Amino acid sequence: MTTEVTGPPSNVEDGDTGGSPPGALGRAVRAVRDGNTLVITLLAFVCAIVVGAVLIVIADEDTRTAAGYFFAYPPDMLGAAWNAVSSGYAALFEGSVFNPDSLTAGSTIAVLGPISDTLFNAAPLILGGLAVGLAFRAGLFNIGGQGQLIAGAICAGYVGFAWDLPVVLHLLAALVAGVIGGAVWGGIAGWLKARTGAHEVISTIMLNYVALYLLFYLLSVGGFQAENSNQAISRPVEENARLPHLLGSSLSVNASLILALLAALGCWWLLTRSTLGFRLRAVGANQFAARTAGMSVPSSYITVMLLSGALSGLAGCAQILGGNNPALTGDVDANIGFDAITVALLGRASPGGTVLAGILFGGLRAGAVKMQSDTGIPTEIVQVIQSVIVLFIAAPSLIRAIFRLRETRGGGVTTLAKGWNG
Repeated sequence: MTTEVTGPPSNVEDGDTGGSPPGALGRAVRAVRDGNTLVITLLAFVCAIVVGAVLIVIADEDTRTAAGYFFAYPPDMLGAAWNAVSSGYAALFEGSVFNPDSLTAGSTIAVLGPISDTLFNAAPLILGGLAVGLAFRAGLFNIGGQGQLIAGAICAGYVGFAWDLPVVLHLLAALVAGVIGGAVWGGIAGWLKARTGAHEVISTIMLNYVALYLLFYLLSVGGFQAENSNQAISRPVEENARLPHLLGSSLSVNASLILALLAALGCWWLLTRSTLGFRLRAVGANQFAARTAGMSVPSSYITVMLLSGALSGLAGCAQILGGNNPALTGDVDANIGFDAITVALLGRASPGGTVLAGILFGGLRAGAVKMQSDTGIPTEIVQVIQSVIVLFIAAPSLIRAIFRLRETRGGGVTTLAKGWNG
């Protein structure tokens, strides 16, 4: 008698031993066990929080004092460490998402203030992250976001304080000027890459310095400096050219958030639904194969750097037209150009992931201020958390080793580079 083997049960996938529950629960268990991209990202965030907690404990004076007599009475040190970590992270949450004390105040401003600050900080980070991620898809590493942002802010700021136009037209003109300024600055690096082979990392770094010192020149002897002022600050942008607030002037979130979300939607359409996006992704995946297929690699480099620079220039518009200080200063970039690289890496260079990563980092920025004011914990702790998140994401094997996850089989995405072009 012959027994026919029909294969494994329908609820057991290849490589699965059948030990997982069936259905959606089984898929979730297998995702955690296999350590897919989302799980690796979440576990990287958990590890970063743990590292941040260790640094908070080290920085806390009461904990260090109690550590001096740890072996005599351990509960003192453990209690001080717990108080430092719990109060620090509680303040971080209250400053970025929700403060329970605001309910007793009975004020809408107090309730919505933390999330408003988070979204306010997230908007330029999303735009900068989209700029970096778009260049990634074409195989370019654009780390010139700082220079492109500054170029956009210079152009938008000049139109904002030097031109006299009606309300809506003035804002539109300033936005267009900022986008053009950033696009030109990014396009220079793209042109150098396409025509001379100059590496975009070197050219964008150098252009960062050019833009920064051009700004310093304009704020000192270049005619941008505010009247009757001896400080490096420009005239303020006219009210007509400022981005409107979304929830009233008392809350910081403004129309730059809408611009960021529309830009993310546009990048998604470009990369997944357009011929140009297909060409850019093909060049990023394999420029030699793309050239063999008849695609122009040099023009793709120029195009993607123009688009990337335009997005960074839009981030500069968010800073100067929607920021708390509507005037050009030497720190108008607020380190957004480099934080945007981290946002793009965390978001796997996808528009949706970049939006989520930008909101997360915006929350960390907003919460860090309250964390320092309430507990005295330095804001640099948050910067360490941001860096450690990317460090762990860039080393998925380390996360797998820590949590004893097995390697993904069957051609799963396990590396950040695959995530850029996937």
